[in-house]
Parts: sequence; C-alpha cells; structure tokens
Amino acid sequence: MGSTTLVVAPVRLAGGSWRDDARTVRVVWNRELIRFRRNRIRIVTSLAQPILFLFVLGTGLSSLVGTSRSSGIDYRTFVFPGVLTMTVLFTATFSAVSVVWDREFGFLREMLVAPARRGAIIVGKAVGGATVATMQGCIMLALAGLVHIPYSVPLFVTLILEMALAAFMLTAFGLMLASGIQQVESFQVVIQFFVMPMFFLAGALFPLSGLPTWLTILTRLDPLAYAVDPMRRAVFLAVGVPPAAMHTLVPGISWFGWRVPTGLEVTIVAVLGVVLLLLASRRFAKTE
Repeated sequence: MGSTTLVVAPVRLAGGSWRDDARTVRVVWNRELIRFRRNRIRIVTSLAQPILFLFVLGTGLSSLVGTSRSSGIDYRTFVFPGVLTMTVLFTATFSAVSVVWDREFGFLREMLVAPARRGAIIVGKAVGGATVATMQGCIMLALAGLVHIPYSVPLFVTLILEMALAAFMLTAFGLMLASGIQQVESFQVVIQFFVMPMFFLAGALFPLSGLPTWLTILTRLDPLAYAVDPMRRAVFLAVGVPPAAMHTLVPGISWFGWRVPTGLEVTIVAVLGVVLLLLASRRFAKTE
C-alpha cells in the first residue's frame, strides 16, 4: 500500500497582528458612524445648545460687552470659535457613554470575547467619537456667514483640523472616565462635573486677559483653552481684525510671561489626546 500524505490547511489565529487591530478599529469606528446616522434626534438636540449660545446669548450680551464698540467686532464673531468647541466638547465626551451603555446591557462582553485586543477596541471608539464630533462641528461651521465670518477654504480646513484634534483629545478623555464606570447614570454625573468647568475656563466666552490670578491659573490648566485659542486666532486673521484689537481680544496663553506659540498649543492638544488614549486603553484592559 502506498503512503498517503495529508495536507493540512494553514490556520491563522486572529487578534495578534496589526492587520487584525486595524480591522478591529475600522469595525468599531464604522459602528459609531452607523449609530450616529441612525440617531437623528441626537444630531438635532446636540446642536440646540450651541445655537442658543451663539444667537440668543451672543446677541443678548453684545449690547453689554464692549467688543463691538471698541473694535468693531460682533460679539457673536468672537464667541463663534468657542461655540464650535462647545459642539465638539459635548459630542465627543458624551460619545464615550457608549462604552458604559454596552457594558451595562451586555454588548461589551460580546466585543471582549472576540479575537481582538482591547486596545484596538478603545482606539476604534476614540476615532469614531472624534469623527462624529468633528462632523457635528462642521454642521455648526456652516453658520459662519451669519456671524460675519467669510466662507474661506483655508480657514475652514484649519478649523476642521483643529476641531478634529480637540475632538480626539476630548473623546479620549471621556473614554478614560467611562472605562471605570459601570452605570450610565454615574457616567453622566461624572462627565458633567468636568465638562462645564472645562468649557467656561477655556476662554470660549471671554478673552483670557485681565483676569484675576486664580482664574488665570485655572485657564492655563484647562486643556480645552489650548484648542480654543488657535481657532479664535485663525478666525480673527480671516476676518481682518486690527492688530490692537487682536492683542486685546486674542492675547493668547502665556507661561510666566512667555506667549505659547500656536504650533505648540496644537501639539499640546495632540499629545494630551494620545496620553489620555493610552490611559483609557490601560484602564479598559483591566476591566472585567
């Protein structure tokens, strides 16, 4: 009898290569986009508060503040970068609630038993949340002409890139908090504790000049301030604000008298986003 050679088909275990991680990131990212497209109520309601701040609060306060009288700049033009940041802030941080939601209702267990590293899952969540938040910011960006901001392609490209970096940092921050929380109600309380102080201390509604020492220190510690300042500077340069008004309304962020360059501000936002994402991945890997 002749000998028979059995040929065994090669078997590759998933979950160990960068291709598997990239596929995991893509699947989770796509899931976040699908959830966003199907939830039209979320799209509308998340824009309600920024629109109220821009047109109701901005119009009401324009008669009280001296921005329009001293520099000829509409107060709504001044707060527009802050409103863009608000849109990204709320959308990005609350997108992390999906982690708590999936954990509470059991879907997260199905993701964790898949042959994929947990770090890839959290990266997909971060990229998906940042994409959704940037899309929301782009919707608000379409209202720029109503507050005397020109529809300029270079300006819009700059703002979109800066919004994307801010959205990535804020989504990573939300995921870091959500990775250790078990209930949706608890997450909402914790995130509100951080969101509103971050927004008001970022200089979204007022210039970061002439502030008391204690308030100046808090604004320098707020990471969101390093996202608002480059966006407002880009808007004012596009509008053509006089240098004197630029120095008053956009004084920038200073460390011990040294003005932080715009490039360094953007770098701080990006680096902080990566650090927060690493912390979120580490905490997520330890969860049950």
